[in-house]
Order: sequence, then C-alpha cells, then structure tokens
Amino acid sequence: MPRAWHHVEQYANNPIEADHSRLKQRLRPMRGLRTDKTAQVIVAGHAFMQNLRRSHYELAVDATPATRVAAAFTELAQAI
Repeated sequence: MPRAWHHVEQYANNPIEADHSRLKQRLRPMRGLRTDKTAQVIVAGHAFMQNLRRSHYELAVDATPATRVAAAFTELAQAI
C-alpha cells in the first residue's frame, strides 16, 4: 500500500506554517486532559518520575541511572 504524500514545499518559506507540525506533535499528548483531575494525575505522575530519576527518594539508590526507574517500581511492588 503506498504511503500518503505530504506536499510541504508550499509552506517552506513561512516559518509559522513550517513549525505547525512540530506544534501539533507537542500538543497531541495533551488531548486527553479534558478535566483538571486528569491533568492533576498526569502532572503528579510526571513529577514523581522526575524526582525518582534524580534520586530524591530512597528508592533504588544503589541502582544505575539507566535502571533506577525499573528498580524503584520493583521495590514499590514488593512493598505493596
């Protein structure tokens, strides 16, 4: 099956239109944030992951940075 052909030369000189696809790509994950509650859950989860990666918690302290998240979730699963 042939792929879709996207004619982009039309907007090549217009920086606003040229960046439109990048803007849509960044906004796509936010489509599900219809209520404040869902946004709060996503933001809290994002903050937790950032703090976990930066070793702000005493979870998976001895793990390497590449495996820290997986080790922390293993520790959390055993605690629950």
